[in-house]
Amino acid sequence: MSIKIKQLPETERPYEKLELYGEKSLSNAELLAIIIKTGTKEESSVVIAQKLLSHHINEENNLDFLKEMTITELMKIKGIGKVKAIQLKAVSELARRMTTPINYQKIKIKKPEDIAKLLMEELRLEKQELVKLIILNNKNEIIKIKTIAQGGINSVNMSIKDILAEPIKIQAAKIILVHNHPSGDSTPSKADIEVTKKLFEMAQLFDIELLDHIVIGNQNFTSIISEILTKDGEI
Repeated sequence: MSIKIKQLPETERPYEKLELYGEKSLSNAELLAIIIKTGTKEESSVVIAQKLLSHHINEENNLDFLKEMTITELMKIKGIGKVKAIQLKAVSELARRMTTPINYQKIKIKKPEDIAKLLMEELRLEKQELVKLIILNNKNEIIKIKTIAQGGINSVNMSIKDILAEPIKIQAAKIILVHNHPSGDSTPSKADIEVTKKLFEMAQLFDIELLDHIVIGNQNFTSIISEILTKDGEI
């Protein structure tokens, strides 16, 4: 039988420990225990949190798995009912939203890393390929970001016509194309490279500059223009 939270010294109880020493002093299990709140007759909330973590051990020791787990999957862990599962999913979504800028407008793009930083958390764990178009002004400031296509696990159809429709309509100066690879590997496919070359050429006909096509993986990214096409002298 595990030790109950109330049997621990006050300085070792998650709530009291956070209050005394701050949230950074708590382990992942202790932070999750605060969300789980109550345990069962047999196990404390910390033990239940440890069981949850033990199902998803990874080298990074991060909590990304919470974004992927469904409510049903969470409820399979003894001690986590529907309410607790919903609370865990809500906290996970709040964490994701906290890493996403509320307003993209007027953010200035200077290098590929700026795009990766902007969209990495939103795209890196997506189970489907999503294509986003970033429309910019002459100063490289973002005017708008829109999703223009959604595909499957391994592919997505990117229509040049669909990509350029709005930039042409609003007479945009510059654009950046971004899409993710659900595999986590940001290495561009041959199709990715060919679409980039065609888009670059077509955009020029309308006086629109394609600054880049960024492929997002899981904590990695590739700039097709600067890392591949420019180096190979194709652009």
